[in-house]
Amino acid sequence: MRTLTEQIVNYASYHRDRRNIATHFVGIPMIVVAVTTLLAQPTFQLGGLTLAAVWPVAVAAALYYLVLDLRFGLVMAALLALAAGIGMAIAARSTGTWLGGGLGLFVAGWIIQFIGHAFEGRKPAFVDDLMGLLIGPLFLVTETAFALGRAPALFAAVQARAGPTHGGQRRAHAISPGP
Repeated sequence: MRTLTEQIVNYASYHRDRRNIATHFVGIPMIVVAVTTLLAQPTFQLGGLTLAAVWPVAVAAALYYLVLDLRFGLVMAALLALAAGIGMAIAARSTGTWLGGGLGLFVAGWIIQFIGHAFEGRKPAFVDDLMGLLIGPLFLVTETAFALGRAPALFAAVQARAGPTHGGQRRAHAISPGP
């Protein structure tokens, strides 16, 4: 298993344009809430608790994040619990609201993500490594930590290995718009 630093450096290498990172701060939460919403149905009762597939999936993801890093894992566990709660609340509404909300957030979130990667001029990380789907939300937490002056060793590793962020300029290996 790759370390936190290896995972974040790899993911960051696909996300150096500040506009792309900004779109991820919108798109990734939308996708996470979409997934938790869609996994929140069907539900079943066990000992007075309403359970759905969203909970074991959220717990498994949280455990993975905790294994990578306790501090970031605790933040991710709290955010996953919040997303699962939102997903359960949406799923408790009508079937149309559940499906429309879940699918709408999912599609809109991915559109925003792909707009960001057009700025970046590089394909999304998950195309080369499916773990990118799990690391994306953690990347946002680490970027927030960096902005707050936290995790300086991780920040230094990202800067050294993935390079600094930039804004506005397309990279030399940018995807051409075609003929």
